[in-house]
Amino acid sequence: MIGTTMCGVALLGLLTAATLPVAAQTLPGTENGEWRYWGGDEGSSRYSPADQINASNVEDLEIQWEWHAANFGPQVDFIYRGTPLYVNGKLYNVAGSRRTVVSVDAQTGETLWMWRMKDNPRYQYSTRQNYGKGVAYAEVDGRPTIYVITPGYYLVALDADSGLPIPQFGINGVIDLHLGMGDYPVDSETGILESGDITASSPPIVVNGMIVVGNSHDRGYYPERKENVPGHIRGFDAKTGERKWIFHVLPQPGEFGHDTWEDDGWTFTGNISGWAPLSADSERGLVYIPTDTPTNDYYGGHRPGGNLFGTSLVALDVQTGERRWHFQMVHHDVWNMDNPDAPHLLDVNVNGRRVPIVAAVTKQGFTYVFNRETGEPVWPIEERAVPQSDVPYEETAPTQPFPTKPAPFEMQGMTEDNLINFTPELRAQALEIAGQYRMGPIFTPPSLREASDGTQGAFVVPGANGGANIPGGAAVDPETGIMYVASQRGHSVIALIPGDQRSEVVGGEDSNMHYVSSGPGGIRGPQGLPILKPPYGSITAIDLNSGDHVWQIPNGQTPENIRDHPALRAMNLENTGKNAHANILVTKTLLFYGEGRGQDPILHVVDKATGRELATIDLPAPTNTAPMSYIHNGKQYIILSVAGQGVPARMVALALPD
Repeated sequence: MIGTTMCGVALLGLLTAATLPVAAQTLPGTENGEWRYWGGDEGSSRYSPADQINASNVEDLEIQWEWHAANFGPQVDFIYRGTPLYVNGKLYNVAGSRRTVVSVDAQTGETLWMWRMKDNPRYQYSTRQNYGKGVAYAEVDGRPTIYVITPGYYLVALDADSGLPIPQFGINGVIDLHLGMGDYPVDSETGILESGDITASSPPIVVNGMIVVGNSHDRGYYPERKENVPGHIRGFDAKTGERKWIFHVLPQPGEFGHDTWEDDGWTFTGNISGWAPLSADSERGLVYIPTDTPTNDYYGGHRPGGNLFGTSLVALDVQTGERRWHFQMVHHDVWNMDNPDAPHLLDVNVNGRRVPIVAAVTKQGFTYVFNRETGEPVWPIEERAVPQSDVPYEETAPTQPFPTKPAPFEMQGMTEDNLINFTPELRAQALEIAGQYRMGPIFTPPSLREASDGTQGAFVVPGANGGANIPGGAAVDPETGIMYVASQRGHSVIALIPGDQRSEVVGGEDSNMHYVSSGPGGIRGPQGLPILKPPYGSITAIDLNSGDHVWQIPNGQTPENIRDHPALRAMNLENTGKNAHANILVTKTLLFYGEGRGQDPILHVVDKATGRELATIDLPAPTNTAPMSYIHNGKQYIILSVAGQGVPARMVALALPD
């Protein structure tokens, strides 16, 4: 790992920045100061070429306006994940658990129109009400159009100027996405809940006249049953809403990958959704789908085999839905290592050769880099032997893929050396706590709560909220080829219990699975402190031209509960960073990040070449999701979605004084 002292960080950054190759221009989406996709451009760079705000004036940033999301439907007050689009002088976003769509004046914050689905009881059953993230945009026969997927899993097309549904699309502007997922009965109020659970937590993406729709399910931590609905990916005509194709993420008989499902596991297993935002390459006609874990997250004894296309990156032909290439990051995933971040597209120079790449950052702390046209790894990815499960009926994969470059950006696996060691007393207490559970390298399998060796579960590091994840993820600079990854040093302790004991441990019904987890959480360290060494949250800069790390900095400053802890108060601690995923935006001149949910309400401004902090800007509440930037009437704005305990959700617009 890279050293955490600021002098080492800055020196390494300066030495590397001086020799950076120049990469390609940005992909479609951010021309003329716009932000037409959730990720800025179609390749989800989360990069703005705007340079009005720079190191010489960034300290002068001030709040121009605030737009209150709480006025547009019920919402958890400390969660707001909407990132707006900016197109043709207007902002478009979602708000509230009904996923109300709004158009907002980009200069004043005035609401121009709103739309929400009426008489739609399905949203009440949705497991992802507050996870909408935003909308999609396209011009169809000259008409500016907004697309949204509601919590009840409807796809809706709205006129971007009026907010009215477009009657030529679907049925009066609406398509019921529960239909066409398979042989499942669909109820008008609950959808297909009797057969499983499916909704959406990200906007669709529109590419070359095709709307590509992903989906999400309830969290797979401790499901009641082994059956669920597969998250098949579909393409719809952007003008009419007619379905053009479906890609089976769980391969059907005769399809590629079907042989990776043994004992008829394909007949009932679900999930494998594309729940993170999608990315695309319109020039090559490809859309990139990051997928999640098959049912369930921590036990796969009922689904033996490699389980394609679970926990994979799949490149599809956007016109036909045919698979061009794929790569499975985790075989037979039983670690909840689903791909949580949009794939990032850019061109880089590798050994003097320009390469179009797609880079995917993951929960396990790896960055997987491929030629986005062919799927060939840019640097070798090796299949290495990993520990095997001793849980009855479970058959874990003998090997897993390990990228040789870039190096992991987060701690992997659990050993005694990873335990907190601020003082000898704290370390001894941490050893005693950790000794109750299995420790081992990455891909150490989950174990029984009552194992034969006396342990009560196994460490999974990074855990369910560790590594890179959807609140922060990564951003890339297409001009330099540098990727900036927000990560969290989270861990899980996974203890499997018999399915017929589920109701006693987590409530609800018992499960028809042999085993389910008792939860994805970690354990407290000594005296209420974290059990792992810091940094607890980080931002890592990775040169995708060479695969080398450039710098790494902690996310924010040491939190008060650690800094003022009685056992540590007299110590001069190095900055530990916050235990959260930073929310990142990169521009032509700077790197901006908020500390993330539950942390301090501060926007940090960083020299993107060195990691050196340049300024901090106070906010009304902590950031909740990735920021964006746009230019309106010659003025650059930065938009942040913020919310906190007791602070209603809102969008905040920052800009320089007139």
